[in-house]
Amino acid sequence: MDTITLALTGDVMLGRGVDQILPHPSEPTLHEPHVRSALTYVALAERANGPIPRPVGFAYVWGDALETMRQADARIVNLETSVTTSEAFEPKGINYRMHPDNVGCLRAAGIECCVLANNHVLDWGVAGLLETLETLERAGVHTAGAGRDLAQAAAPAAIALAPAGSGRLLVFAYGSPTSGIPPDWAAGPGRPGVHLLRDLSDATVARIAEAVRAARRPGDIAIASIHWGPNWGYDIPPAFRRFAHALLDQAGFALVHGHSSHHAQGLEIHRNRLILYGAGDFLNDYEGIGGYEEFRGDLAVLYLPRLSRATGELLGLTLAPFRIGRMRLNRPAADDVRWLAERLDRESRRFGVRVRAEGGHGHLLVARPGEG
Repeated sequence: MDTITLALTGDVMLGRGVDQILPHPSEPTLHEPHVRSALTYVALAERANGPIPRPVGFAYVWGDALETMRQADARIVNLETSVTTSEAFEPKGINYRMHPDNVGCLRAAGIECCVLANNHVLDWGVAGLLETLETLERAGVHTAGAGRDLAQAAAPAAIALAPAGSGRLLVFAYGSPTSGIPPDWAAGPGRPGVHLLRDLSDATVARIAEAVRAARRPGDIAIASIHWGPNWGYDIPPAFRRFAHALLDQAGFALVHGHSSHHAQGLEIHRNRLILYGAGDFLNDYEGIGGYEEFRGDLAVLYLPRLSRATGELLGLTLAPFRIGRMRLNRPAADDVRWLAERLDRESRRFGVRVRAEGGHGHLLVARPGEG
């Protein structure tokens, strides 16, 4: 095989309301200003889209996306929740957790790697982070971007590619304060936490490039996964674009996998390498919550880049759209696909990328100007 196909998603939030419908729900008490029980989010979802069976099987939430995800060679998600029974909640207003006994939900989708460099992995304190790491390790799921100390948080997840001995996929993960990660969550020598980017400077790029060179072996493909930027909006700061270009040009990454935005943002293909500035939420419990409807946060995208094993260059890219309803991923209506294609085309066109709907399959096809 001379190519590899990845399945990449933005935020996968399996806590709070989603956790409540799984076989082993956490104690539902919340510490939010206006909502005191995670069951409230289940009720809001049912009011919006109809009854949800309980308990559901571990594969339920992946719904119609499961078949497409399984066709990829590796699946990488940003896990936007801690996996813990810890009660040591951080007083930050919103705290996500999934019960450790529900980790089978990740295994059901064949997730190889959970990126943890985000603003919710320490929602239940250091104890919650440590239990998250232990639970995922026992489940055989790789992690990147958080750890028991800085060395572990900065180390890449190394996913063996088939056939055996043909190389690895290295996932380096970073969190940015621009996504709301508290500065004191940063991992340090002997201190658990997140692999936090202090800035997007040339010096930071140089340090990252050195780390990639030290970890890479012949046949490896390295990708950078970054949690950055606000939840809503299509603006891509020039600093983000410069940093992404530098990661590809100087650090040798095959692609940049950006997330934090609750909706899909524009994407770029820079020198035949993919940049996702904001992959958008893939799973959450936000159904029935008002506000920001113009961004269509209910529409989720599974990104399926096909890369050259020899060079890491992008050979093709398919975007598979889904709609979140009843806390599962469903095939979208034709109007939803058209809306998403038009919006992503509008936002990606400024980067020289065109997005169009592919007739008959419910997928979106990405092409640069002059192609097809």
